Amino acid sequence: RDRRELPLSVISMRLWDELTRDINRDLGFRRCGLVYATHDEAVLAGWERWREVAREYEVDTRVLSRAEVAERVPEARDKWVGGTYSDRDGKAEPALAAPAIADGARALGATIHQECAARALDLANGKIAGVHTEKGYIRTSAVLCAAGAWSSRFLRPLGISFPQASIRQTALRSTPTINIGEALSTPYCTITRRLDGSYTLAISGKANLEITPQAIRYSREFMPQFLRRLKNVRLGIGQSFLSGPDSMQALLTSNDRIFEQNRVLDPPPLKWLVSQVLESVRKTFPQLGDIEIDSAWGGFVDCTPDAVPVVSQVDGVKGLVLAAGCSGHGFGLGPGLGYLAAELVVNDTPCVDPTPFRLSRLVDGSKLDIAAI
Repeated sequence: RDRRELPLSVISMRLWDELTRDINRDLGFRRCGLVYATHDEAVLAGWERWREVAREYEVDTRVLSRAEVAERVPEARDKWVGGTYSDRDGKAEPALAAPAIADGARALGATIHQECAARALDLANGKIAGVHTEKGYIRTSAVLCAAGAWSSRFLRPLGISFPQASIRQTALRSTPTINIGEALSTPYCTITRRLDGSYTLAISGKANLEITPQAIRYSREFMPQFLRRLKNVRLGIGQSFLSGPDSMQALLTSNDRIFEQNRVLDPPPLKWLVSQVLESVRKTFPQLGDIEIDSAWGGFVDCTPDAVPVVSQVDGVKGLVLAAGCSGHGFGLGPGLGYLAAELVVNDTPCVDPTPFRLSRLVDGSKLDIAAI
């Protein structure tokens, strides 16, 4: 975790435990520990420094010796120089967690309206007055915009600039196989064991950056991050140039029905990345040499120029809070991000200092420190 995210990470881990208990549903959450391994002495030295930062927030992280990481990542292709291990870290399963949390919210009185796009915000004297949706008007004095990759486009008619880029990524699910570890991350691939004995497989940071009108619009803001990750990102032009939140249509049209024309961003998995992930897993972990793929899926990760989420009241629009740009960190941090956002909506004392997550840092010329993805 980036230093700025650590306080929220601590809160999120506590909330994962509490959610499981409070809604009495299995979210797939398990405190199983997380192992990172490296063959790079410079990376290992960085982890040594990061451990001191983690201690400030009472995050228990150990730096592993060559022998210790070999024991925890057995029979791997590389001879790792070391690693890091957080025994209180954990994992959860989105397919279980998302619907279970939604059902828990309903049980507590929340109403959830699916297939109902929010079209526009209604303002009166610079304050939120309501929301126009495809099924009618909702009168309210407070709105939390958590629209993911659509957030920048949704806020643009209000004159609000939110630099945002959609990165296309791919993950795989294996068939059930032998257990070589619960959650392992290496420079070549990451594997996370699921409850049914299968693995979720991916390569951290490997993605497609599709050239779109919005990407061009915010190219100056994102150029430092792109140059840093040049080896892991492929450039291309795809369907997102023509449809979706970053498209020419989204840039040029004032039609607020655009949000219901493309309800779910569900791109197919990248074939080249599917092959690369599978090859990397088989080479890195010889015990998984016969691993087979059950399914693969793609998605767009909405990123900010510094790869740190925005959870912020929006200057100039009283009653509007933005929570977006999670940059691939949103699932694990989700409970903490949601908790902080809720506190900002009701003007309660925030659980952590919200300054690192303010929207204004992306548009006021502040020097940005790019986080890891």
